[in-house]
Amino acid sequence: MTDNNSPDNSQANGFAQEPRLWQNETWTAKVIKNDDDDGWAVAMFKDGESEAALIGPWTMGRDKKNPKPLDGTAFITLVKTASEFVRRSEQQLHATLHQSVTVNGKTGRVTVLLDIVPDDDNPYATLCAQDEGGDTLAEVHVEAGFKLNRTTAQAWVDAGFEKPNGARD
Repeated sequence: MTDNNSPDNSQANGFAQEPRLWQNETWTAKVIKNDDDDGWAVAMFKDGESEAALIGPWTMGRDKKNPKPLDGTAFITLVKTASEFVRRSEQQLHATLHQSVTVNGKTGRVTVLLDIVPDDDNPYATLCAQDEGGDTLAEVHVEAGFKLNRTTAQAWVDAGFEKPNGARD
């Protein structure tokens, strides 16, 4: 029977499985010194990323000085937690960058969409109006900070899709 923390096991699968470092194809868990106190933390890095996706407290070992070693069960739990955190962050970013509001137009319901392009040098957004069939009624570029809500959408529709304040050429 081989020990899961032995060097032989990490050589067999090609991924580190050490007391303070565990890896799989996608994730690396590193136990690090906690800068805020005398304790320890664990940082989860997604493959190819230089910044940790998640950092959380880590348990002290029995000697109350050193960290508890990582093991397979802890690593699986950390991967699930970090994956869920990344998934939620991506969903939140998508919701921020792609917004929509439906309002009443002269001939029926109009869906107003705001798609933000977060370019580092020249961020902007596209404001688009669609009828109930999904056909585009109007489209205009606006500042990336344009606030889409029911009031601004209704005002744009009521104004016959004239360029709203914050529109760009």
